[in-house]
Amino acid sequence: MLFRQNRFFFLPYALALVVVGMLQLLYSQTQLMQWVNARNSPAADVFFTYATYLGDGVFFVAVCLIVLIYSWRVGLMTFASFALSSLVSVFLKTVVFTNSPRPLLYFEHSIKQYHLIEGLDIHSYNSFPSGHTTSAFALFLMLALIDDRRARGWFFFLLAALTGYSRVYLFQHFVQDAYVGSLVGSASTLLVWWLMHRWVYATESGQNRAPTFRRDG
Repeated sequence: MLFRQNRFFFLPYALALVVVGMLQLLYSQTQLMQWVNARNSPAADVFFTYATYLGDGVFFVAVCLIVLIYSWRVGLMTFASFALSSLVSVFLKTVVFTNSPRPLLYFEHSIKQYHLIEGLDIHSYNSFPSGHTTSAFALFLMLALIDDRRARGWFFFLLAALTGYSRVYLFQHFVQDAYVGSLVGSASTLLVWWLMHRWVYATESGQNRAPTFRRDG
């Protein structure tokens, strides 16, 4: 039911997972990075420099606060999604895959061959998974789930996907980092949605009905 109702998000996401997954089986992370990096332009430099902030924690919290104004129930659920996805991402980065090299460090001996945006702060460690992509998919999937206008799901997916692509374009992450980050973020939101839907809101209302984005009265 949940996946069918939100097919405008899940169908393009499933297609993207299959396509990008196949590309990672056929090509190395180095080859994929080279392909993305070679397709640059001044306009894309500006666009993705700003698009990447869609996955920033500050942006996520700001959206949570806005949602909270309209509905404390949905706001609480959005905050829970942010907290869980962030905790999982940080745990993987700092405990499981400690100091995994980012592209800047991995390609340090051939860095002059790559396009880097002047003035951009590019990190060297804690590459896996991409925290920005994790946050973006956690946030935009949650927005897709709570929006009564289900057809907007494709737009929310597009925003999340652009955030993930921006991390590779900006030389901050490998494709695999963004790929797994999207899974972590999506899984976090789905888990929060299921727990809230199953235990919290069902108990309050006496029925198993999921909350949507309406102002609480």
